Amino acid sequence: MQERSERTRRRLVFAGAELFHRSGYANATLGEIAGAAGVTKGALYFHFASKDELADAVQRRGCRLLREAVRGLNESGVSPLQALIDATHWLARTLHEEPAIPASFRITKECGGHPTAQQDFQGAWLATVSDLLRMARDTGELPLGGPAGEAGDGGAEGDGLSPAERWESAEALVAAAVCGIEVLSGTGLSYGELRRKVAALWGLLLPSLVGRARTGEYRTDAREVSESGGVCAYEFLGSGV
Repeated sequence: MQERSERTRRRLVFAGAELFHRSGYANATLGEIAGAAGVTKGALYFHFASKDELADAVQRRGCRLLREAVRGLNESGVSPLQALIDATHWLARTLHEEPAIPASFRITKECGGHPTAQQDFQGAWLATVSDLLRMARDTGELPLGGPAGEAGDGGAEGDGLSPAERWESAEALVAAAVCGIEVLSGTGLSYGELRRKVAALWGLLLPSLVGRARTGEYRTDAREVSESGGVCAYEFLGSGV
């Protein structure tokens, strides 16, 4: 009985994610969600007392998948900056393949400041980006006051900024850039097109972060692991999808 209940709950969260993503929080009705999940409204109310509760469950799934992805990347042994690059490719893929991710972004935007909201996926994504970037700084990957600022290396020598100010500028630049991935996904780009744009984005960001001489140390595309029938498959550690 408990296993059946859990399956029903998962179906409701999946159906809610699809409809919140497609129709928006305000326009998606609980009746439509119950119908899409193949259950009665009574069964829905057994698991979720309101649409707010269901929306929070969708965002909790999104946040859990994000945590699992980052944990897998950290455990893989890649550097913090490479983990950040790979996390943006994880986002590009899951925006197409896991409805809880685009739904979570949409719920956050439509319900921002709502007094009953308990989850904030967009905030969790930005915090993840900031944490990985800070780890890269603290381990010396981001030479904000050192070699990247030397002449001829594409750095910031002579810009009049302190290391703290350079860090603030770098953090703002990266945060703004990676938030654009979700916006681009919403324009209807295929995953392949979005993946190429994410790679191009890092091709532009890396010289300002680590200096042109070190950009070759990083893989800017999604990690290719196999090829079948002419279609490449890409690895996203800990993606949970």
